[in-house]
Amino acid sequence: MRTSLLAALALASTLSLSGCGYNTLQAQDEAIQAGWSEVLNQYQRRADLVPNLVNTVKGYAAHEARVLTEVTAARARVGQIAATPELVNDPAALEKFQAAQGELSGALSRLLVVAENYPQLKADAGFRDLQAQLEGTENRITVARNRYIQAVREYNTTVRSFPSNLTAMLFGHQTKANFTVENEKAIAAPPKVDFGGDAPAPSGGAPGYQ
Repeated sequence: MRTSLLAALALASTLSLSGCGYNTLQAQDEAIQAGWSEVLNQYQRRADLVPNLVNTVKGYAAHEARVLTEVTAARARVGQIAATPELVNDPAALEKFQAAQGELSGALSRLLVVAENYPQLKADAGFRDLQAQLEGTENRITVARNRYIQAVREYNTTVRSFPSNLTAMLFGHQTKANFTVENEKAIAAPPKVDFGGDAPAPSGGAPGYQ
């Protein structure tokens, strides 16, 4: 009799938790963690391309020191931020992370624009491969970020909606920070560089490898 009662209470508890959004909150939280991991993975992929890209450009345009330094410094700032899963629960830390990624995006865009002035660099197979990898990674970043944004929106809606909001309060679930509109404008679009034609080289010619 007692066993039957406990089983009935357990079943009722399970149904109650399911009906009030507990299971939904758990599933959506897992989706956020998975989405965030993929965002970080793609950002790391981009950061890993930077050293080779900088070195390749330096081989043809070593005197473009300012742009090369900007990219290297921006990558260093990205690396200084501990991009842990807990970051999604800290709005200030997430904003700092977004700002650093935005700076790197801008620096990479300027680097690729500079490359337009060096026909020999544009013709270099290694550079073209790196540029293609960068474009592909930027596209994957956009997809991963958009999936994360959607996952957070769904979770936050559940946290705020009745009656799941009562379950959220009971178990300590709070809304999570998301990418801001301003930041999306800064980092959403991958660098666009036209490699169709050769721009004239700067005076003095474009240096090649020695």
